Amino acid sequence: MMAIFEYAPAPESRDVVDIKPSYGLFINGEFADGSGTPFKTINPATEEKLAEVATASSDDVDRAVQAARKAFGVWSALPGAERAKYLFRIARIIQERARELAVLESLDNGKPIRESRDVDVPLVAAHFFYYAGWADKLAYAGLGGTRPLGVAGQVIPWNFPLLMLAWKIAPALACGNTVVLKPAETTPLTALAFADICRQADLPPGVVNIVTGAGETGAAVVGHPDVNKVAFTGSTEVGRIIARAVAGTDKKLTLELGGKAANIVFEDAAVDQAVEGIVNGIFFNQGHVCCAGSRLLVQESVHEEVLESLRRRLSTLRLGDPLDKNTDIGAINSAEQLAKIRSLSDLGESEGAQRWSPACELPDKGFWFPPTVFTGVAQSHSIARDEIFGPVLSVLTFRTPAEAVEKANNTPYGLSAGIWTEKGSRILWMADRLRAGVVWANTFNKFDPASPFGGYKESGYGREGGLHGLEAYLDV
Repeated sequence: MMAIFEYAPAPESRDVVDIKPSYGLFINGEFADGSGTPFKTINPATEEKLAEVATASSDDVDRAVQAARKAFGVWSALPGAERAKYLFRIARIIQERARELAVLESLDNGKPIRESRDVDVPLVAAHFFYYAGWADKLAYAGLGGTRPLGVAGQVIPWNFPLLMLAWKIAPALACGNTVVLKPAETTPLTALAFADICRQADLPPGVVNIVTGAGETGAAVVGHPDVNKVAFTGSTEVGRIIARAVAGTDKKLTLELGGKAANIVFEDAAVDQAVEGIVNGIFFNQGHVCCAGSRLLVQESVHEEVLESLRRRLSTLRLGDPLDKNTDIGAINSAEQLAKIRSLSDLGESEGAQRWSPACELPDKGFWFPPTVFTGVAQSHSIARDEIFGPVLSVLTFRTPAEAVEKANNTPYGLSAGIWTEKGSRILWMADRLRAGVVWANTFNKFDPASPFGGYKESGYGREGGLHGLEAYLDV
């Protein structure tokens, strides 16, 4: 008889990170006190306080915007090849400090160290390398202009704190803009570490400014009259508020908002491969992914087979300490988000869907939710329509490709979709009809700096990444 051995704990050391007791705002190349009431950032896996962080008032935001405006004259006048040198330098420093950044991200966000180490931080460096390459080639991009916009006000979410920073800052700097960025209130630490990287790279003062705080700070950034460009990633709800605030001004705006992606499995799909894609699509980063494959559409003839294989696979996932290299499912980012996930999951049960989770022991401290699958889901159910932003999968069935398209598009969102089939012609037929900004075929959650990302409908407008990501930061 084969013995089954438990994995021994394999914790990543915290010693590579030096977290200061308190952090200020990063304005004009220096750390400064904030005028607002400081707030605490905590480790969601243990609820321990990590640091106290300054809150930027509207006056602090004004100082940051003025610093960015002053720096814009110098930065935009630099030849592209000179700006590229700074971006290349930042990319190399990120690589050199990769282990420290990965540990810091997992501590502050709750995501498994495997993900922050192997996905987030390498992609962050890759984005700076990619846009460094574009900085002296803007005239050949075919976008109709090379003039930067001015000061970019950027507001990013808590699910991929450092990666979203890279998506925003790298193209903005490559095009000659300067930046005032507000990280999410629950995950400011890697943005503040990035501020230190800017100093290490000798980036001219004022080119990048980082102001921390809650929604009021973000509103001050978005509403500042001297901000020329607003970029926001976050909920559709907040996106609507920002769109209304910017309407009637000459500010350029890109919004990357919520999603309720369909992951579509046909009967000829390789089931084991599809199941890995389903798991990656919804349980990666605890489902805190705007393009997560949260609606699984399975062809009726393979429904039972796929579900059986999925349940078997979920029973092998490890939930626990985010700094353990064996961990698959980390902590939910905040108590507020955990309450939302619980509420929507309870609603799913009350509406008649069947709930299943693998045997899963949750830690006593911290914010945790087990990987959860709902079957018997109707399109009218809240769990099939609302973005849960957690490790919760809703399973529906279909018979024909046309029905799959109709069900996949039956959502106010349109950020991403996945297709699992061996037929290339079917992939192309489906992709042509799915109203989603990104369509993955026989894979899911694959990102590349050269590939544009963005949505349709209530998932926002504009594109980030690739050549398209430059357009948002040029006066074209």
